[in-house]
Amino acid sequence: MLLIYSPHITTRLQYVSAFLFGDNIELTSSKEHCTSSGKAKINYSTGSIAGSLWVKPHGLLQQQGLQPQQITCFQWQGLTSFFATEGDVPFDILAAAFYLVTRYEEYLPHVKDEYGRFAHTQSLAFKEGFLHLPLVDLWLQHLNNLLQQQFPFYQPVERDFNFTPSYDVDIAYKYKGKNILQQLAGVAKDVVSGNANAVQRWLNTLVKNDDPFDTFAWLDALHAEYNLKPLYFFLVAAKRKGYDKNISPQSTAMQLLIKATVKHNVTGIHPSWQSGDDSTLLQQEINLLSGYAGCGITKSRQHYIRMNLPGTYQTLLQHGITEDYSMGYGAVNGFRASVARPFFWYNLAAEKQTQLLVHPFCFMDANAFFEQHLSAPEAAEELEHYYLITRQVQGHLVTIFHNHFLTLQKQWLPWRQMYEGFMKRHFFIRT
Repeated sequence: MLLIYSPHITTRLQYVSAFLFGDNIELTSSKEHCTSSGKAKINYSTGSIAGSLWVKPHGLLQQQGLQPQQITCFQWQGLTSFFATEGDVPFDILAAAFYLVTRYEEYLPHVKDEYGRFAHTQSLAFKEGFLHLPLVDLWLQHLNNLLQQQFPFYQPVERDFNFTPSYDVDIAYKYKGKNILQQLAGVAKDVVSGNANAVQRWLNTLVKNDDPFDTFAWLDALHAEYNLKPLYFFLVAAKRKGYDKNISPQSTAMQLLIKATVKHNVTGIHPSWQSGDDSTLLQQEINLLSGYAGCGITKSRQHYIRMNLPGTYQTLLQHGITEDYSMGYGAVNGFRASVARPFFWYNLAAEKQTQLLVHPFCFMDANAFFEQHLSAPEAAEELEHYYLITRQVQGHLVTIFHNHFLTLQKQWLPWRQMYEGFMKRHFFIRT
């Protein structure tokens, strides 16, 4: 049990304390209780107390509302830190963790990218060079070490490393599920682009039912071999428009795919771009997917990671979504919230914790290929880094791949081999 003393116990302090230390904490505003207690304890006040680990408040956790924060970074234990104060820890680690995890900066005025999203280049993590790190989790490891040095009986919360491979099914098939005119248009486009095998691939789909983007059976075998539990997010926009390029959810091919997937896997909604402008479409898409899947849909990941706080998360909650997997960037890989484990969304606009469980992701194939312009071997190195650092902090690694990135086509075969090699290297079950 860890005792945290503060003369001012706010909802912000309660939230970040529970996130960092779990349920094994007690908060008190009684200085006498803190002084007399034999527990491991943190003194979160402006003055030191003998026998406690002193973290002096910066002030953020005592504030209400949103206001620009003056941030100057420095190094502590080889890690970027900010909100410097005096104390046994040279900065307000609780306030700094709260600032990053709640995405405080995303509520403030900021520049948006071409898709209307919070631009990663505006983030403190990008500017200060720690986007590639689960900084809050690394801080916590050092804080726990300090607590154990002062209180040898203190036992930090032990967590197990977890890995969830997830897939965004934006375009389930290249040809299947499309009418003949759409198929011919796709073939013609490929031929004009210099793809001499386009006609043969199309014929294979017609004769052998062998669609180039149909990697689902291969993925099922991969997950079974390495005992992994994947997540599939389906884009089921009723109207093909703009960034929504999915095959029709009314097609037999799409319906059969969804029904086959839910037999052995968990599915979620991949809200269309159009639903970002009309929330009634979101409920229609959830209902459609739920009907085909034969179960309730409570998990979601935004298409193109199109999200803004607090609006997107409020909308998801209003439509029965309880878990979101969009906490990452759609233009670069890394830890958007500077953590590698799930957390409940704290709505700064309402100053309260919500029931929406947020699962951060740190690697997406589309970021590596289209935005960072990495080759498959370079992406493998990046993915390896995220695996190792997440394992180091006993976190939850969530990756995003697309079925059409994992085909046997010449362009994508190295990515398929890279992904399979990653699985084999880290999740091979020895018998």
